[in-house]
Amino acid sequence: MKNIIAVISTIIVLGLMAYTYTNGRAFQGGEAGKIIEDMKYLDNNSVKASLPKENENIEEDKIKALRDKAGSNSMFTVSNNYKSKCASCHGRDGSGLQNGKKLMGPKLIGQSEETLYKDLVDFKAGRKENLIMKGLLINLSEEDLKEYAKEISQFKARRDALEK
Repeated sequence: MKNIIAVISTIIVLGLMAYTYTNGRAFQGGEAGKIIEDMKYLDNNSVKASLPKENENIEEDKIKALRDKAGSNSMFTVSNNYKSKCASCHGRDGSGLQNGKKLMGPKLIGQSEETLYKDLVDFKAGRKENLIMKGLLINLSEEDLKEYAKEISQFKARRDALEK
């Protein structure tokens, strides 16, 4: 019984393969291959000319809106060190938000330099458990930690100065 089922299945599969070979031809350069080959010779200018001009203006408007939005998000300048180590989790301005969505790290803006420095030292020493923070801070010196704390503590004043 098993052999009969296997033979019937094999005959069906071979039949389908033969049918595909004779009619399909998509993989042997048949009709589908001819269409793709014909597309090589199309003039790109004729394709662009057939597109409506309105789409170009819509795309340009979208790009301009995104650029304006990106410009408004960059409220004040921050150091490259902060951007590379802190901004991905705490936001570019230390708010803990990006595009209105909460990031992984908490809000830093508004904290004092002393508090920030103490927290950084605690993360580095392992007194506060956070493997990401520990990994980022492990090779930094005490001076580097003080620089980060000083810069981040100035974020609120920088933001307030820009809002006036």
